[in-house]
Amino acid sequence: MKAIRTDEELECPGIDAALRARGVELVTLPDGIAEADLMREVADADLLLMCYTPITARVIEAAPKLKGIVKYGVGVDAIDIPAAMRRGIPVVNVPEYAEETVAEGAFALMIALAKRLPAIGGAVQRDGWVWPEQRWLGRDISGATVGLVGCGKIGRSMARMAGQGFRARVLAYDPNADRAELAALGIEKVDDLQTMLSACDFVSVHCVLNDKTRGLIGRAELACLKPDAILVNVSRGALIDEAALVEAVVAGRLGGVGLDVYSQEPLATSGHPMSPLFGRDDVILFPHLTFFTVEAMRRLEDDTLARCLEILDGRPVTVRSRDPRLRAQTAGVAFG
Repeated sequence: MKAIRTDEELECPGIDAALRARGVELVTLPDGIAEADLMREVADADLLLMCYTPITARVIEAAPKLKGIVKYGVGVDAIDIPAAMRRGIPVVNVPEYAEETVAEGAFALMIALAKRLPAIGGAVQRDGWVWPEQRWLGRDISGATVGLVGCGKIGRSMARMAGQGFRARVLAYDPNADRAELAALGIEKVDDLQTMLSACDFVSVHCVLNDKTRGLIGRAELACLKPDAILVNVSRGALIDEAALVEAVVAGRLGGVGLDVYSQEPLATSGHPMSPLFGRDDVILFPHLTFFTVEAMRRLEDDTLARCLEILDGRPVTVRSRDPRLRAQTAGVAFG
């Protein structure tokens, strides 16, 4: 059998070694591979693993032997799932490997900006010392209001860290969340996004990207934020109007921004829509790596390999995600 793994820059030695030990011919391909080149490579493939590379309808149609598509990660918006369903090709992701990990990453970005770590650390590296001048004043999370846009598993982990851990007031905007369930976790549900944003000192984004949430935080929502508010996004770049975000940061209308995700990845210091944010001490640009820890990668490799072996063995592949796009599948899947 033959397997294709795209996005080889994300090293997964455990997956690669285990598949090859099983006798699978494994071909790894780089990020940014052209659609035509990917179509040629999948022509005789039984299994396709992807992380970021778009898997279009044309790619799926070019793979007559394909038995399954495995996203070794969470988000599935780069896969044409309806095209796969028309062919009866199951699509599966690995939704649970980094929930706590990514929440820790979001909290790290938030606390680093609150304590002015980029600004002060950079000044000390440059000058050797700084004195307690007004420009270095940090912020406390304790007693502040933290708002969550989306309150699934990652958002709830973030809420626990901020609320129980740092004694912040935690608000959440999530139309799909149960108010009583959130209240039991110490989270106040707010029904209107702009109302919540206007009350927050810190905002962290944790919702899925779909047609309803694309551009959820636009120019009007950014205008609702306090001028010293700190905004963190570790979910998907397209949830925020990035052009409007750049305008707000450059104009000094936010207290800080921490980003791990972008509509166009990878970033570039010039010629990229987010390039104006480079070099600012009120911005942390992280390269989509809040998931990347020893523990999370071990879980990712173990779960990905388990899904691959189900497909290669001809067994139903286990779908643990609650994403309705994946739960709508009827061929070759078992729901866990």
